[in-house]
Amino acid sequence: MPISSLPGENGIGTLGKYAYKFVDYLKKAGQTYWQILPICPTSFADSPYQSFSTFAGNPYFIDLDVLTEEGYLSKSDYENINWSGSETSVDYGLLYIERHKLFEKLLVNFKNNIPDDFNKFCQDNAFWLEDFALFMSIKDYNGGKSFYEWENDIFRRTPDALKEWQNKCDERVLYYKMLQYFFFRQWGKLKEYANSNGIFIIGDLPIYVSSDSADVWSAPAQFCLDEDMKPIEVAGCPPDAFSEDGQLWGNPVYNWDYMKSTGYKWWIKRIEMSLKIYDVVRIDHFRGFDSYYCIPYGSDNAKQGVWRDGPGMQLFNCVKESLGNVPIIAEDLGYLTDSVRKLLSDSGYPGMKVLQFAFDPSGSSVYLPHKFDKNCIVYTGTHDNDTIIGWINTADRSQVEFARKYLCVDDESKLAVQMMISALSSVADTCILTMQDVIELGSEARMNVPSTVGQNWKWRATESQITDKSAEFLLYYTKLFGR
Repeated sequence: MPISSLPGENGIGTLGKYAYKFVDYLKKAGQTYWQILPICPTSFADSPYQSFSTFAGNPYFIDLDVLTEEGYLSKSDYENINWSGSETSVDYGLLYIERHKLFEKLLVNFKNNIPDDFNKFCQDNAFWLEDFALFMSIKDYNGGKSFYEWENDIFRRTPDALKEWQNKCDERVLYYKMLQYFFFRQWGKLKEYANSNGIFIIGDLPIYVSSDSADVWSAPAQFCLDEDMKPIEVAGCPPDAFSEDGQLWGNPVYNWDYMKSTGYKWWIKRIEMSLKIYDVVRIDHFRGFDSYYCIPYGSDNAKQGVWRDGPGMQLFNCVKESLGNVPIIAEDLGYLTDSVRKLLSDSGYPGMKVLQFAFDPSGSSVYLPHKFDKNCIVYTGTHDNDTIIGWINTADRSQVEFARKYLCVDDESKLAVQMMISALSSVADTCILTMQDVIELGSEARMNVPSTVGQNWKWRATESQITDKSAEFLLYYTKLFGR
C-alpha cells in the first residue's frame, strides 16, 4: 500500500491520521508487514523510481494537519484548495503548484520558530542534505531546468561557484532543508507507532538513480558519464513478451570499477540509510547486480542494448562486512540466468514469486506455489502488474482457465479471492498482498503500466473501501495457515 495511495482530504496520501489508521487496520487484520513504494521525491512522469535524490523524502507526504497542530500552518491556509477532481486519483500538477505555495507560508512561520533539533537533523544528514538542498535550489533558480543546462561552473561544481550559489540561494536552501526535516520527523513518528504495534515497514530501494539528480551532480565518478557528464549508456530491459521495444528507463548505469575501488562506499551508505528509514529493504532489479542491460544514450528504444557484468557477490560481501546480515528482499523478476540464481543463493536473500506470472498453461512456471521453496516472498502482483480482477479480465483466456483449474475454482468470480488464499497458504516465508486486491478493485486501481507515462502512480483508496470485512478476511486466513 503506497503512502501516496492512502485516503485523505489533501490530494495525496500523507504521514498523518490515515497512515496511523492504516497501521491500526493492519494490526486488526493480524498482519506483520506493510510494504510501500519508494518515498523519495518524484520527478519525471511522477515516478518514485525517477527521483531527484535517493536519500530525500517526498515533501508531498508531509501531513498538513500535523503542521497545523504544531502551529506552523492554519487550517484556513489549505481547507478550500481543490486538490483533485477525484478522491481516487492524485493530480500531481495541482499538487506541485498548491503544495509549494503552502510551503512558502510554512517557511515564514518556520523561521520564526525553528525547532531545537533542526540543526542536529541537518548535521546528521549533511552527507546528502547539503548537496540535495543546493541542487534543488539552483534548479528552482533556473526554472526547473536539468543541471545539464546550468552555467558551466556550477554544472561542474567549481569551489568558487559552489560558494557563490550557496550565498545566492541561502534562503531556498533553508526551504528544502526544512521540508526534509518535517518529512523525516513525521516519518519517524509513524514508523515508531507502526513498530510499537507489531507492524514493520518494507521499503523499496530502486537500483538506479535519475540522470537529473543530486546524486549524479554531486558524485559523477560513480556513474558511466562522458566528459560533458552525460550518460554514455543508460539502463533498461531488452524486448520481451511484454514489450517488443524493450524498456528504456534512461537512468545512467554505474561505474562499477570505480565503486569497487572505493569498497562500494556509496552503496553501503545508501543501504545503511535505507535500513534506518525502513525495517526491511526490497532492492529493485536485483538481477542487475549480476549483469545489467546497457542501451546507448540517445536511443529511441531498448532494442540495441548489450549485457555487462555487475559486481556480483563482491558488493554484498562488502555490505555484510560493513553492516552485518541485513534484512533485504531481492527483486529477482525478469529473465533469470544460472548466474543470477547463483547470486541469489549465495546472498541468502529471499527472492520474489508473483502469482500472476504463474499460470502458463504448460505448467512449467517457477511461480506455481507447489514449486516454491521457503526462502521467498510470494506476491499476487506488484505495482507493475494489473490487479487480480484486471488480470482476469485482460489476460489470455488459456492462462485464466489454467489458473481456475489449478486453484480448483468453478466460479470465475471467486478466482481473485482464491488466488490470495493460495498465496497465503503457500510455504513462502512471507506473503504480500496488494491493497487493491484485498479491497477487490479492477484495472482502474492499477498503479503502473511499464514503458508508459501520463496515467501512472495516481491510484488512491477511499476511507470507505478499507473495511473491517477485509481485515477479518486477512485475519482469518493468516491464522488458518499459521502466518
